[in-house]
This record gives sequence, structure tokens and C-alpha cells, in this order.
Amino acid sequence: MKKKSSVILAILILVTVLVSCEKLLPTPVKDEDVLAGTIPGLTMQQEKLHLIGDAAFAKIFTTEEGLGPVFVQNSCSNCHTGNGKGHPSNVVTRFALVNGPSVDYLIAKGGPQLQQHCINDYSAEDLPSEANVFTKRMAPAIMGLGYIAALNDLSILANVDSTDLNADGISGRVNYVNPTSFFLPQSIHVSNNGQYIGRFGKKAEKVTIQDQVVFALKQDIGITSDFDMVDLYNYKLGVYTGDLIPDPEVSVDFVNSLVFYMRTLKAPPRRDAEDADVVAGEKLFTQIGCVSCHVSTFTTAESDIAALSNQTFYPYSDFLLHDMGTALDDKYPEGSAASNEWRTPPLWGLGLAEESQGGLFLMHDGRATSFENAISLHSGEAASRRAAFIALSDAEKAQLIKFLKSL
Repeated sequence: MKKKSSVILAILILVTVLVSCEKLLPTPVKDEDVLAGTIPGLTMQQEKLHLIGDAAFAKIFTTEEGLGPVFVQNSCSNCHTGNGKGHPSNVVTRFALVNGPSVDYLIAKGGPQLQQHCINDYSAEDLPSEANVFTKRMAPAIMGLGYIAALNDLSILANVDSTDLNADGISGRVNYVNPTSFFLPQSIHVSNNGQYIGRFGKKAEKVTIQDQVVFALKQDIGITSDFDMVDLYNYKLGVYTGDLIPDPEVSVDFVNSLVFYMRTLKAPPRRDAEDADVVAGEKLFTQIGCVSCHVSTFTTAESDIAALSNQTFYPYSDFLLHDMGTALDDKYPEGSAASNEWRTPPLWGLGLAEESQGGLFLMHDGRATSFENAISLHSGEAASRRAAFIALSDAEKAQLIKFLKSL
């Protein structure tokens, strides 16, 4: 009897400990509250490939693996906080020599981007004296890129209104850019005299995710690949100096794993869509004309990844270039994009930025730290939308902002 009582007492103590420990555990994070996870419908093999890419994205490169010799960061994840937008503390600097219509990105002088860090026994770059234009860029969010990459160019062209035929004050256009040497056009791509439509980057200067990955590996980390074998160096110290690691420093498989990872990241989750203020805010968003550029809905074309085929998604962007006026003119043109033109940034993920990415930092350089501040910087084509927002009552402004936070 005594032995039985001891067993019961032990069980009671164990239950009490387990319950107490459960109270100490953090509340599980809801899927809708994080910028992580895969798109629905992947196979087990694709989930495995995604994890391989995830590890590549988080990899911290060392000098022995080819880091640098000059670089911005030593890992992809150091720029893209939690798969989201960057932070003002790690913006990159681009520079050029601009003389009227002539633009020299000063490649021979370390351009187009400043690498302010370096490996041991080497020297970081300085801005060349020839440069007369400088711009700051914050890393973009990488969530949902696979859906954007799976769009047919015709879906983007459908919203082009270069001469503002509908007289709504908006005249979005595509950025036709010269393709990279490794670009392989797919059925979704439309050629224009050998140029293709950019859909990634602040000025839509990159056609594919692969273009973006290869550029970032080299310009941000100093890592060469089969797609770009020329290593970075400090031009003041001489050509091809400071890095004795054989090129390419990463394999084709490594690059492809990063591309697959980005293609299969889920879209930023929507929250509180049925909230009365959110619903009212979305109506106001449409009413004052924000949807002219921030188009809510697109549908992908057929894709080699079945989970990306014929999928409707909600980026709130038209992926077109728009004249944003003098306040956002950085004097730095790219491709056919003028210095005052910017690609409409997708709005999805805005509501998670403040908590998951160290604060709310908007616009291309993170200068705006509130939605009101960001809207106030809209001019050029967007001037009438800014005026319409300012004319709203305080209650209406709060509803519209609550809608933006739900994205």
C-alpha cells in the first residue's frame, strides 16, 4: 500500500512539473506572424532542396572560402533580416559618374557598389574621386519571389500605360534591360530587340532571381561563381589582388540552391483581413487611387515547380517604373530607368516588418520610419494620391494604415 502511494505521489509530482514547465515555454509563433516557410504544395524532395538552399542562404563565408577580398557582408542572411527587408545599418552604397545622358558605373574603379569591409592584410574600398552620384539601397524582402518570377511578362505589360491614356495621372512602364550572359529566356519572357523586362530590384534592373543571386554573391560577399568568374579587388591595390582562392568559389549547384530557396519561400501572410477597420481601410486604399500602382492581384503562368503554376497571389505592386518626383530622385539611373523612376515595391509583408526586422524602414533607403512619412515622400505621378491621403480624416487614415499593417 505504501509503495502504491509513493507511485501515485511521484506521478502527481511529475504532472505538476510538466504543467509548470509548459507555462514557462514561449507561446508558439503563428504561421501568419513569421516571414519564413515554404509555398504550399511542395513535394518532399522539393522541401529537402529548400532546406539545402536555406543553409546556403545562412552560410557565413570565411577568407579561406573566398570571402572578399573586399565585401559588404559575409552572408546572405546578414542583409536580409529574417527573409525580409534590410536595415538602415546595412544599406549598400552605389555610385557612378553621370554627365547628362552619359552614365559611367566606374567598373574599373570598383563600381557600381562600394565594398566597405575587407579580409585581413587588405584594404577596404574608398569612394573614387571620379564619382559624382551616390545612392543608398536597403536589401529587399525575399518572401514570395517565386510567384513574381513565375509571372508571364504579358501580365506585367497589361498594366503599362506609358502615355497615361486613361488620364489617371499614372504612366507606368517596364524597364527593358540587357540580359546577363547566362540568361536563358523562358516562354514567359518577351524580348524587345534583345532586351528583356526587369522585375526585380529597386529599379526593376534584374530579369530573374538568378541574376539577383549572382550579382549579390559577388557585389555583397565577394564570391565568384561559374556565372561570374571575375573576383572583386580594391582597384587602388592593383587588379586581381588580395584573394588567392581559385575561382569559381562556389559551384553551380550552390547558386541553384539559393535560387530554389528563394523561389519556394512562401508569400508574406495576410492577417486580420476580416477586421472591420481593415476592410474599410482597403476600400479607402482603392478609393484614393493607390491601386493604380499597387495592383493587388496577379496569377502565375505554368511553372517547372507545380506548386507555382497558375497560382493567384497578392503582392500589391505592378512591377512597373513610375516617376516618383524630386524627393526620391537619387540621380542614379539603371537600365532604361531614370533616376527619379522606381519600381512599385510590393506591399506584402509590411505588417510584419516592424517586429521581425528591427523596425519599420520604408522606401529604397529606409529613410521613412512611418507609413505617413513614406506616403509624404510620394510625388511625381503619385502626388495626387498623396494629396488624397492627406485629405482623409484622422480616423480614415488610421483605417488605411491598419489595412497596410494587415498585408
